[in-house]
Amino acid sequence: MRDAGGHRRPRGAVGVTTVAAIDCGTNTIKLLIGDLPAVAVRESRMVRLGQGVDATGRLAPEALARAFAAIDEYAVLIADHGVQRIRFCATSATRDASNAADFTAGVRARLGVDPEVVSGEEEARLAFGGALRGLALSGSAPLPGPVLVVDIGGGSTELILGDRASGPRAAFSMDIGSVRLHERCLGGDPATPDQVSTCVAAIDAALDGCPVDPAEAASFLGIAGTVTTVAAGVLGLPAYDRDLIHGRVLDVAAVHAQVDDLVRATRAERLALGYVHPGRADVIDAGALILSRVLARTRLSEMTVAETDILDGIAWSLLD
Repeated sequence: MRDAGGHRRPRGAVGVTTVAAIDCGTNTIKLLIGDLPAVAVRESRMVRLGQGVDATGRLAPEALARAFAAIDEYAVLIADHGVQRIRFCATSATRDASNAADFTAGVRARLGVDPEVVSGEEEARLAFGGALRGLALSGSAPLPGPVLVVDIGGGSTELILGDRASGPRAAFSMDIGSVRLHERCLGGDPATPDQVSTCVAAIDAALDGCPVDPAEAASFLGIAGTVTTVAAGVLGLPAYDRDLIHGRVLDVAAVHAQVDDLVRATRAERLALGYVHPGRADVIDAGALILSRVLARTRLSEMTVAETDILDGIAWSLLD
């Protein structure tokens, strides 16, 4: 592990605190281990914990099994790196499930900590801070404020408006996400025009009720897997490469065109794209439509993409 100057830091060095952050969402569970700002491990597993939660109100047994398998792998990495502080944050799927206690007990047994079901306000603060701090550490120029940070997850989408110095000034979590909306609206392969229209109407209705107005933004920062996958397509990458995506500025018209292409494609056609993760191929249509509809309400011709997000915010919260 190396410090900000690139020098190797011995594990267990005096004054060094190794932290582990886990972000468990509806579709993905992510792990970051590091002596910040140095990062030793950044892992992601597509477990689809929120499978069917919108319809049944319960975490499916097979979804729990997938999540626990990933957490078992993470527990080994955490032990190997001598982690001193752990924070496990769970979002939409475990907020909504009637059997969330089963998940909590499984996490506690494996990691010795309880998953935190963070509030929408805390989720916004962590996502905003993690995204902007990550851009600053990578040397990107500051974005003009107010900055609209858009975090599209599997079960919810957060819109956060603020600036780097003072943090979020307005935030809202909409009950729409790539998994939730795909299951509700987009059953075809590819989705039919009527299904797409239904999905767009649901997104627009959610935005109509959102107190955060995208039109107020002077800059747009998109984070999390839906956005970064769309960005990889806009950039024409043959395979997903976070280093080539982080901090890139994209033309909004090109983003809309890429969204249209992804929505029209079949699941098999998306799988053939080297930058689309197999666990995202079926639901990227709904997530991409959310991105497009939010962008349509801004007055911006460009958007910035960050590979740092709520996971980084969780990690920094263990030290701040």
